[in-house]
Amino acid sequence: MRIGLADRSRSNGFKLSVVAYALLATASAPWCVAAEEVQYRHGISLLHELKYGPDFEHFEYANPDAPKGGTLVLSTGMHISNFSGQPGSEVPNAPGLGRTQERLLIRTGDELSGLYGWLADGVALSPDMKSLHIRLHPQARWHDGVPVTSRDVKFSFEQTLAVAFGKVYFEPWLESLDVISPRELVVRHRREFTNSNLVALTWFRIRPAHYYEPAERDPAAATLDPPLGSGPYRIADFDRNFVRYERVENYWGRDIPINRGRYNFDAIHYDVYRDATVARESLRKGLIDLYFETDIRHWATAYDVPAVAAGRLIRDTRLVRKFIGPRVAVALNTDHDKLRDIRVREALTLAMDFEWQNRVFHHGSQVRAMSYFANSAFAATGLPTKAELELLEPFRDRIPERVFTEPFELPVSSASGHDRSALVRARELLAQAGWRVAGDRLVDVNGEPFELEILTQNPANQRILLPYIESLKLLGVDVRLRLMDNVATINFLRERNFEAYVRGHDILNPPIGELHSYFASATADMTGGGNLAGVRDPVVDALIEKATEAKSIDEVATACRALDRVLLWSFYHVMLNTPEEERFLYWDKLGRPEHEDVAEFEYLTQSSLRVLDSWWHKP
Repeated sequence: MRIGLADRSRSNGFKLSVVAYALLATASAPWCVAAEEVQYRHGISLLHELKYGPDFEHFEYANPDAPKGGTLVLSTGMHISNFSGQPGSEVPNAPGLGRTQERLLIRTGDELSGLYGWLADGVALSPDMKSLHIRLHPQARWHDGVPVTSRDVKFSFEQTLAVAFGKVYFEPWLESLDVISPRELVVRHRREFTNSNLVALTWFRIRPAHYYEPAERDPAAATLDPPLGSGPYRIADFDRNFVRYERVENYWGRDIPINRGRYNFDAIHYDVYRDATVARESLRKGLIDLYFETDIRHWATAYDVPAVAAGRLIRDTRLVRKFIGPRVAVALNTDHDKLRDIRVREALTLAMDFEWQNRVFHHGSQVRAMSYFANSAFAATGLPTKAELELLEPFRDRIPERVFTEPFELPVSSASGHDRSALVRARELLAQAGWRVAGDRLVDVNGEPFELEILTQNPANQRILLPYIESLKLLGVDVRLRLMDNVATINFLRERNFEAYVRGHDILNPPIGELHSYFASATADMTGGGNLAGVRDPVVDALIEKATEAKSIDEVATACRALDRVLLWSFYHVMLNTPEEERFLYWDKLGRPEHEDVAEFEYLTQSSLRVLDSWWHKP
């Protein structure tokens, strides 16, 4: 195991009275905690050495000399209706809200798993890997001037554990969170800390206890009252159709290394455009500074305009490896009897002619996901390696034989229409599972028809799914596509009242942080959990444990590849495309860091560490 940690400073004399740590004698563990004194470090990684040392001044993809000023105008497709910041809220949070709130740690955009302090100015992991000491930054302040304290962290943990997000990502491993002093606390693990546990600490926002508790405010409830924050921006103005954030001039963290050269705009303004066509026209007229084009049709055909030809409106792309696997997949709910049969699920997978819809709808721009961890070193390829076989052999009698004998592949069609050979094989599998064709309908031994309802909340999925539905009808399946709004969909998912659901299924790279949520038996019945297919397989559970407890990238990769094979040959999802590159246009008045390309693990927006926050207005 390699722990990438380096000293920033020692503890301010705080003595541990309840736990005594033995000093590690090995040079391979520079992260040790001394017997009488916690030795805090500036960052931590359990999988590789940190890129940035204790004296680093700024991230490579930020320009410390970037000028401050100007307003960045962006667009959003949803009305401004919630400032709670609660993950998984029924009411979507306002875009850009993350700039008003902070986390304990942050993952860099140019390292696979390098974590550095944000609200925390020091972390220390005990030699037994069970206790993570966290020291808060002495200058950390809420926007009302009140210091950020351990009480706020404990309050935030307790609030997070009360909702589905916390039950998935914290409850399974969190033993306790103990406040030691106003600035110091200890997070205790039931067993040993893993990389996924540490990454989880970057996912939830710290909230001010003094703001919520006396007024009995519910931090999880949707609200249009801008809550108290501590981040580099605050909400300046809003209504249903816009929100404007202003930079906090006396922001406490302006000059800490992770923020130097970032948060350069005086204001960030989001205008609501419910119609993407209107948003594109606004970009051309200069009413929007930056626009993300998610529709390949318009990317290919809609921007032959003078401003682009003159180089004033710039088209660009970024290939990001933050998320891997299938960007979109159809989850087959195995709680339904007909979908428990692996042959039925394979038949439904074979009916998807990916090549046809890619050619017709996407200009051939998409790549089909052939792995739950596609586009990464964690994806299974070819036949199992010797190391993978060592993990798989104990379960040989409980997993499909093809895991050992065949590389996973899906049929590749000519993209000219229905793939006849794939449909013939699908019909054979359905027959083996006890389904027969009566007239133009597929029925079981009792004459009951095979009915399938596919649920989606995204209108854009309709044109992708309609050809798939036609293929299913050729097999005799009585299939319906149901378009639902966000609130109704959430209720259906909570009650698991669906047969097939079109979902985003990309996974954070490295994938170990979300394996439990997506595939573990314990989350199959969890309200709000991510295991929508209802995977309940002890073999999968065992391989997840191997991956999450791994002590090196190589061990993680071996366990994930073995897990990948078991999941793929079980056909829990009809997987579609891998995450696409970012496609965007921006006006040349915006400046960008010279080395921005190194931030390959982070998007321009949509996270706590947005690369866009390193841009600036040219003077």
